Amino acid sequence: MYDRIIEPIALKHMKKRQCLTLVGPRQSGKTTLCKKLFPQYEYYSFESPDVREQFYFDSRGFLHNIKSGAIFDEVQKVPEILSYLQEILDNPEDKRKFVLTGSNNLQLSNKVSQTLAGRTKILQLLPLQRDEIFSEDRKIDIDSTLLYGSYPRIYNEKLEPSDWLGDYLQTYVEKDIRDTINITDLRSFSNFLRLLAGRVGQIMSFNSLAGDSGITQPTVKKWISALETTYICFILQPHYKNFNKRITKAPKVFFYDTGLLCYLLRIKNTEQLSVHPLRGAIFENWIISEYLKSYSNKGEEAPLYFWRDQHGHEIDLLIDQGLYLDFYEIKSSMTFQKDYMKNIKWINKLQGSTGGNCIYGGEKRLSLGDTELIPWNSLFS
Repeated sequence: MYDRIIEPIALKHMKKRQCLTLVGPRQSGKTTLCKKLFPQYEYYSFESPDVREQFYFDSRGFLHNIKSGAIFDEVQKVPEILSYLQEILDNPEDKRKFVLTGSNNLQLSNKVSQTLAGRTKILQLLPLQRDEIFSEDRKIDIDSTLLYGSYPRIYNEKLEPSDWLGDYLQTYVEKDIRDTINITDLRSFSNFLRLLAGRVGQIMSFNSLAGDSGITQPTVKKWISALETTYICFILQPHYKNFNKRITKAPKVFFYDTGLLCYLLRIKNTEQLSVHPLRGAIFENWIISEYLKSYSNKGEEAPLYFWRDQHGHEIDLLIDQGLYLDFYEIKSSMTFQKDYMKNIKWINKLQGSTGGNCIYGGEKRLSLGDTELIPWNSLFS
């Protein structure tokens, strides 16, 4: 069992509140974390038809029998329970505590925010950040790290990623997708998902993807939204600051897990990955997802963007710190080259600033004037 960075955040909030909501992908470790942090709470999984039937048969009786606290797993399966919880949480004499989990992002969060606004804290648990993996389990080279991804079970049970991820995709993703939107042709959806994987890190053209997938543009947007909702993909938006230049307004799509991304690209081993034409984009995906996890693990919204103008100048990752912007170029090569920083220098000149960072596939951290060279395996150290 891995220690999760988010643990003290969750415990802190439960000392102040009666309710905590934990959302994230299936198999990211939500149930394991909740049982570890709150072993004294009763546990109910609404994935079980028997538990759902028990709740619907006598909802008030079901909740009345809970003595001090409960963990309700996959609560999006019984959204009606939120209204009953609202009554309990609004009763100052009722001191019972509840932990809710769900693997459906927008659907659950909207219902929670509408019904339990001000009564619960919503935290997001994503698959393992590299720093959360035990050193003896951690992959020491880039390609193995990208190929294995970050789902805890692969590391806990020493599984082959391609075997487990295939089952994951079929058992969980397709099931959740069907629960989220009505897809009648799963073959077309699977083809679309692989085509989307082939566009990772690229400026998104919905028209092009629709044409290649044989579906309409509204369907493309609907399916991407469903993949966001079920924690398969996330959208990286372009930053709004234009520095007096015309900027790209279309987003990019990345995957929460590079292991699943490699599986969709039919990459089965590190030998194939090392020569794959999308290796650089997969590496970029991994870096950005690590930063996304680092913010989620602090219970914070991730202010992550990219920047690109219509002349081809691009910053791979931009972090909006409020009073200033952090710029990052991402290069998978193990050897640093000076031209990696040309876009950083260009945007610094444009806005009259200094600094910048290059994350690369090498091992040494160096300062190069006013810029930093950051190794891939020590992002936050």
